[in-house]
Amino acid sequence: MSDWTEAKAQLEARRAELAEELQDIEHRLDDEKPKDWEDQASERQGDEVLEALGTHDLSELRQIDAALARIEDGSYGDCVKCGEEIAPKRLAALPATPLCVKCAA
Repeated sequence: MSDWTEAKAQLEARRAELAEELQDIEHRLDDEKPKDWEDQASERQGDEVLEALGTHDLSELRQIDAALARIEDGSYGDCVKCGEEIAPKRLAALPATPLCVKCAA
């Protein structure tokens, strides 16, 4: 079993960033809506973008949580599909990845 201290620190730091971003998005979506119709239409478009960003961030947060769970149970670094070792360079680039290059293709 490898020492995944650095990977865990990276994942936890990114998780904290995402949690903060999600909280900011939630607050911005809860802002009072403008009374002017045209401003409301513009605000609605902005809200749709924020919701899409929130969905993406939430998905990444779930991937990070899964990676942290794999670190805890000792399976981090192994492909969840084929069981082979994930290349260290791939993990360095994508620390939350659950798949080796072959299975991701």
